[in-house]
Amino acid sequence: MVDWLAARHWSLRAAIAILTGVATALGFQPYGWWPLVPLGVAGLTLVVLAARRVRGATGLGFAWGVGFLLLGIGWMQVIFVQAMLGLVLVEALFYALLGALLKVAARTPWWPLLAAGCWTAIEFTYSRFPFNGFGWMRLGYAMVDSPLAWVLPLVGVAGLGFVTALLAQVLVWLVTAFSRRRAVVASAGLAAIALLAAGGTLVPVGTQTGTVQVGWVQGGAPGGGVYGIGEARTTSRNHLAESVKLRAKIDAGEVARPDFVVLPENTTDMDPFTDSQTGALVAAMSAQLDLPMLLGVILDGPGVDERQTASLWWEPGKGETARYIKRGIVPFGEWVPLRSLLLPLIPELAFVGAQSIPGTQPGALPVTLPDGRPLTLGIMICYDLVYDDFAYDTVRYGGQVLLVQSSNAMYQGTGQIEQQFAITRARAMELRRDVLVVTTSGVSGLIDADGSVAFTAPDHVGASGVVALAERSGLTPATWLASPLELAITILAGLALVASLRYGRMGADRIRNGRSE
Repeated sequence: MVDWLAARHWSLRAAIAILTGVATALGFQPYGWWPLVPLGVAGLTLVVLAARRVRGATGLGFAWGVGFLLLGIGWMQVIFVQAMLGLVLVEALFYALLGALLKVAARTPWWPLLAAGCWTAIEFTYSRFPFNGFGWMRLGYAMVDSPLAWVLPLVGVAGLGFVTALLAQVLVWLVTAFSRRRAVVASAGLAAIALLAAGGTLVPVGTQTGTVQVGWVQGGAPGGGVYGIGEARTTSRNHLAESVKLRAKIDAGEVARPDFVVLPENTTDMDPFTDSQTGALVAAMSAQLDLPMLLGVILDGPGVDERQTASLWWEPGKGETARYIKRGIVPFGEWVPLRSLLLPLIPELAFVGAQSIPGTQPGALPVTLPDGRPLTLGIMICYDLVYDDFAYDTVRYGGQVLLVQSSNAMYQGTGQIEQQFAITRARAMELRRDVLVVTTSGVSGLIDADGSVAFTAPDHVGASGVVALAERSGLTPATWLASPLELAITILAGLALVASLRYGRMGADRIRNGRSE
């Protein structure tokens, strides 16, 4: 098969690269055809093996990345088509590098293992660089509905990505030169992967230490593009209106009286401390609910033309008593890198507004409930979800209930919302904790500790309710193993690639010496 592809015109290999990239994206939400993920990854390896040179493999990797990302993050076009195309082309460069690395890795007898390590190294890199990275389309997120998902509590999203890539490389290794020995080795490898996944099912749910009743409010938003949350203060008025409805349900006995109420990121789009109208709306919410609220707000500062996204713990009659500042902020969405240089060149970047400044403290917020019980909230705000250590910190620092606040109104009607919900499900499995998701307009819902969905609210509209959340303690192996393991695989892959270069030169020397003799 490889020889046949190698003998064909380069355009056929490029077409296969693009198509297998698209196939891989179909494994992600909103499509969710996860068996296509290892097949699409295998497709990239196959065309790279057929490339004549590393340069050709680089181009094929780029073509694969373009196909993968155009479908996978095409939802960005509802903001700006130019922004979507720019991100696709920049991120595709990482897959171009991956194509080159796979070609180099193929020089070694152990190339399937090294190729899987290359995938991990590339995902490690683009999740951090440039501008704090864009780790949205990692392989592990697509596999949350597969049997392999149970490796998540053991080795995390990074480990699941490695296992998925390894499965693909073993498949290529087997079919390109089938033999009884390779079949035995491949079977042993698949058995080891299955055993690892089976081991993940034995990781227990966090130990329950109590139960807390949690109210949630989804105010609804107009949706669509940069004006997704509507005109100024629209989102605050919507959440006040839905808070009134929740209070009526509580008074009527339709739902239990909660210990506190969670409202989403962008409950306010202005600072309630500096904008009097927004402050009055927040005060009205507090008076209506007469309960502590965890609400998402935009804060002015800390500097001139700067802002922060925060979760405030707001108590009736007291106001804010604790806060968490969002750590994961979206480049070109919440802040503009190289702003002074790029803003004159791309005026549309002005829609980003004031520069967001990230928080520095873990998303574990100690609070006190109305009955005097202490409780630590594990909080992730939207883009926090894509950073492994931000997710792990919520429980490493004592979070007892996990809450995700988000504002997806700009992406209503696109696959972004389902992709983010799938990422949240992966986090629930990694941490073996229930996760309550509260958004401005969808998808709000409750995810169980096994990644299954207990319920979701209708999107685009207002909704509210009360759920009983178990207070839990304890850490899964992923919380302390996954990040060091990902770094170790990345380093080892780099060292092995260096060794493979020497291996390739030695092989070339042997060929030349043999010819001279």
